[in-house]
Formats: sequence, structure tokens, C-alpha cells
Amino acid sequence: MPANKNVLAFVMAGGEGSRLHPLTANRCKPAVPFNGKHRIVDFVLSNLVNSEIYSTYLLVQYKSQSLIEHVRQTWTMARFMPQHFITVVPPQMRNGPDWFQGTADAVYQNIHLIESMQPDIVAVFGADHIYRMDVRQMIDFHIKSNAHASVATIPVDLSECDQFGIVDVDDNHRIVDFKEKPKSARPMPGSRTQALASMGNYIFDADVLLRQLKRMHESGETDFGKHILPSMVKSHKLVAYDFATNEIPGTEPYEEQAYWRDVGTIDAYYQAHFDTLGAQPKFRMTNRHWPIYASPDQAESAQIEDGVIHRSVVGSGSIVDGAELDHAMLRRSVLVERGAHIEHSIVMERSRIGRGARVRRAIIDQDNDIPPDERIGFDPVGDRKRFPVTASGIVVVPAGFFPARKSSPPFLDRMNEAAQLGEVAPRMEVLA
Repeated sequence: MPANKNVLAFVMAGGEGSRLHPLTANRCKPAVPFNGKHRIVDFVLSNLVNSEIYSTYLLVQYKSQSLIEHVRQTWTMARFMPQHFITVVPPQMRNGPDWFQGTADAVYQNIHLIESMQPDIVAVFGADHIYRMDVRQMIDFHIKSNAHASVATIPVDLSECDQFGIVDVDDNHRIVDFKEKPKSARPMPGSRTQALASMGNYIFDADVLLRQLKRMHESGETDFGKHILPSMVKSHKLVAYDFATNEIPGTEPYEEQAYWRDVGTIDAYYQAHFDTLGAQPKFRMTNRHWPIYASPDQAESAQIEDGVIHRSVVGSGSIVDGAELDHAMLRRSVLVERGAHIEHSIVMERSRIGRGARVRRAIIDQDNDIPPDERIGFDPVGDRKRFPVTASGIVVVPAGFFPARKSSPPFLDRMNEAAQLGEVAPRMEVLA
């Protein structure tokens, strides 16, 4: 951390995540599960903690209960370190009956937190991206640039400009224009096909941010990307931080350098999972020098009765009984019965794949009991009659779509019989 700089972080975790529906039917986007045991919010919180930024307010709003419970269980700081905290802040409505009207309004409604802590720097970060970032390096760049505000940026294809805030910069990285999700944009310097996009991560001088939030409130503005940053371009020094220069210890040569994914759509979310698979993945989840922390795991170890498993993740408490997994991502307490086949699919907690069932290019949300011999991902017309299906063909089975069967699978019957004889501990709890 830069010497003598007090940093306060706000993480914007109130997004509805409508493009991720039905995964966000009962949870907010930052609470959506990712990989074997993480949630999307774990990436930004891990980056802040690894960067020695220990004072963080998580601003929540939309269907936030599962996120609140996750943070309570996973991100508890020591009580004897008062400046070390990750605190969930729902809308307080201190200034009226309104919910958060935008990212800047969310911070304004909690302006008293800034005023009471009196930080030198305020970091405002999004909560819905998959990446590693040493925030200290961005803060160093901000200070050395004598900037009032800094925006983390990455190159994106010109065809994707309508999905991001797009910045124009001069030769000294100073932002000379900022447009939120424009229909078209000029290429960035040195490229004909790409523009420079905001990652939604900002560093502000605290005094500048306070003045801008108060001005914004008086003028009825509500959002950083739409209002605050574009209005500051002419009156303040804004600089673009090049995310590609961020160095993370422990990164392997085969990994995609400066990996960052906005997982705001089903297709992007699905693909990011498979970027983490294999002996040489684009993004390696295990990096002891820069860990991505997950919730405490009290489940039993995964068990493989027999079967064929190729480039897959089997979460704790899961059981694979004579099934075939090919590019499968099983989270906690998933049961895959004999003869089932899962290919290029994600299966979430407490789900069961019945005997002989086949699942291909699908996301099975939690608490689903797929019947024996079921077929998902093989009949596009039939799948669309039952489930949401993306344009690329990814099938999403909503949570609890297939209710639990009363019958116990043969594998668990055998285990329970063995348990009664004192051979092994019973494992029926994996279906709870």
C-alpha cells in the first residue's frame, strides 16, 4: 500500500443481473456460484484483501440475502482490528424513500461512511467480473499521475463498444472523452479494431469524490459511467490505468495475461468456467501467491466409485458412481449415478443426475434431481419448450425445476448398508 495513504473501498454488488436469468431469479449477480466452490463476488473481495485493502463496504440491493449470508460466513474480519472489515450495506434510505438509483447514488446514500472514516483515497469497484488484480499498482499509478480519478481499462473489439464505457486518451494516458456504452467508437491509439474500455473499477481522491457526489445529488445525476466521469473529463484530471501492466505473482506463462471477463451473460459465464479447466488453463484458480478465497468447506471429500473423468472439477461432498464426465464442473454435493454422461456442463449444489441421463452444454442450477435416462442439450426444439436456451445453444435448467425423488440411488443404498455394518460412515447427507 502506498505510504501514509488511507484507502476505503466500495464494492458495487447491487446489480440485478437480468441477462443471467434464470440464475439470478433468486439471487443477485455477485452471489451467482462460480467454479467448484466460489461465488462471483469472491474475486473482487480477494483482490482487495490481497492488495492489503482491508476497509470495504459492500453495497447490496437486489435479492441480496444469499450474498449477505455468504459474506457473513466467508469474509469475517478480526474484531480486534477495527479498520479491517468487509461490511454489507443495504440501502439505508437516509435521504428519502428511494432505493439506489445508480452506482454513484449508491455511494452518495452512504456518503457519511466516507466522511466518518476520512480516507485519502476511495476505490469504487464492481462485483461481477472474473480476474486477478493488484489494486496497489493502480493506486501507485493514480498517485504518480497526480490524477483526481483513475479508470482501469482494457482493449475490447469495436463491435463490443455498446457493452462498456469507452474512453479516449492522449499520449500521457489522460482521458479526454468518456462515453457510456456508445453505439460506435474510435479505435484506441495503435489499433484499428479495438477501443479502450472501462472495467468499472475506479480510484478517486476522496475530497474530489465527496464534492462530485454532492454536486451530482443537486443536479439529479446517479451513475459514475453515465454522469460523474463524463462530466469530470474537462474539469479534472482523469487517467486511464492499463490493466495489462498489472503484475500478479504466481501467474504461469501459459495463462492468459491480464485475464478479465465480464460474466454478465449466460454465454460469457459458461465460457469463463471452461477457461479454468485443464493442466494449462487460461485462468488458473489455484495460485497460492494470490488466492481467490471461497466459503469454508465443511463437506466430506468427493468420492469416485468408478467411471471415466476427463478434464473436470468434482466438488466436495460429490459422488460419481460409474458415470462419465467430460469437461464437467460439479459443485458441492452433486450425485452422478451409474451410466450418466455429463459433457461441457455445469452442475450446481445438491443436484442429482439420474442413471443413464445425458447432459450436454447445459447449466443445471442447484437442487435439481434429473430423472433417469433424461436428455438435456440434445433436442434444441424440445429444450426451448422447457428451459431458457441461449442463441449459442446453452441450456439453463432453473433451480429446483426437477423435484427430488423419494427413492434412494443404488450407490447410496450400498453405502448405507456398509455403514450399518460399521464399514463406512453414511453419506445420505449429500442430498440434503
